[in-house]
Amino acid sequence: MTHRWIIRTLATGAGFAPLVLRVPIGIIFAAHGAQKLFGWFGGHGLAGTGQWMESIGLAPGYLMALLAGGGEFFGGLALVTGLLVRPAGAALAFAMLVAVFGVHIGNGLFVSAGGYEFALSLLAASVSLAISGAGRASLDAVLAGALDARRVA
Repeated sequence: MTHRWIIRTLATGAGFAPLVLRVPIGIIFAAHGAQKLFGWFGGHGLAGTGQWMESIGLAPGYLMALLAGGGEFFGGLALVTGLLVRPAGAALAFAMLVAVFGVHIGNGLFVSAGGYEFALSLLAASVSLAISGAGRASLDAVLAGALDARRVA
């Protein structure tokens, strides 16, 4: 029973198209997560991100920064490698819902005014990957095939 659920989570009927989506989106998420967690790429690290999150009402700020940064960094790596893409896509979609409605919605659509267009694009890509799965060129496909072969044997 458990194997069936794992295989369904990993398996995908999608071809190579998700690869084209998940690699650049994964890089973007991982980089944004690294900004929050480690202060890389001009980011403020956990302390600075936590203070900012607290200032906009996402409290406790340090915990919210850790959750957002960890979700983005490790979720992004999952997308790039093609491992556990459906759960990563769902977690990243949730993070982008918070970004859209908790941070950017009051600024309108356009990112030039602090709007939600970029977060909305990342939300759409995350939902797409959560639905389609990682595609044929992924660790998920390899693992699903191996688990299915073990189940049949």
